[in-house]
Amino acid sequence: MRPNDDTTPHARIPADVDTPDKIVYGLTARQLAILAVAAVLGYGTVRSVGTLLPQPVLIAVLTPLAGAAIVLALGRRDGLSMDAWLIAALRHHRSPRRLAPAATGRPATVPAWAPATGTPPTAVPVLRLPATAISDTGVIDVGTHAVALVACTTVNIGLRTGDEQAALIGSYGRWLNSLSGPVQIVISAQRVDLSSHAHRIAENTETIAHPALAGAARDYARFLEDLAARRDPLWRTVTVAVTAAGDKGRDTEVLRRAAHAASALSALGAQTSVLDGGRAAAVLTCATNPYTPADVTWARALPDAAITGAGDSHAPTARA
Repeated sequence: MRPNDDTTPHARIPADVDTPDKIVYGLTARQLAILAVAAVLGYGTVRSVGTLLPQPVLIAVLTPLAGAAIVLALGRRDGLSMDAWLIAALRHHRSPRRLAPAATGRPATVPAWAPATGTPPTAVPVLRLPATAISDTGVIDVGTHAVALVACTTVNIGLRTGDEQAALIGSYGRWLNSLSGPVQIVISAQRVDLSSHAHRIAENTETIAHPALAGAARDYARFLEDLAARRDPLWRTVTVAVTAAGDKGRDTEVLRRAAHAASALSALGAQTSVLDGGRAAAVLTCATNPYTPADVTWARALPDAAITGAGDSHAPTARA
């Protein structure tokens, strides 16, 4: 037997990737700028009134300025630098207040930013998604850029050897390094509709010739129905949102990036598919309420598509 020479993959991930660079004396450019402004103000104060005030009074004037500059440059609160925290507090204080739903027995008021619907308009807010249009090819227009969705399955690397794990991590890292635009990986859980699956199995038992196999299929259908009644089974979905910006050719570019992502992830052993317009619309519909049983494997009709009946033989049918 040859010895097991598999190596366990190790990857060093720095924890301070967002830490700004130190310029001099362990200070960042932001801290140096704050201290430099304070030093200029202090120097100007000394030059203007230094000969007119006694030294104790001048020190009493400059001490608060120096202390405020040091606290502003070196202080931190809630994980933020003090200047960023103060700016956020100022923006929060100046921003308009949003009204929360009223308690029971009090009239509910809707914020002014919530759009009204109905004829005549009623005070019912409507959630408006950033997507303004979805093309037949699956390109989602969000105004400033275009988005394409890639559905993929997960890959279990826990059962792989050390060398295989290292190869998979390396391939995944190469795909991340090849990205030229923002990419979002969304992992969500959706409810599984086992009742329809159990009903389909129960119907197919009539076509099974062997009685023992038919009985096992009926038992399996009853097990699925009981599982759907007593439990809340969920399944995990992985969707990769690829983006592209620009005024010209961004639809072609985002589809090219989506195809590249699907090809790179399929090399890891995952099953990938670039979603067309109907499936992209179905995924966005289910995203608004992920716990509603819905099937996104078939393409839904787009909002501007014509829905025809089965009796019209000259027009294609679509499912809405």
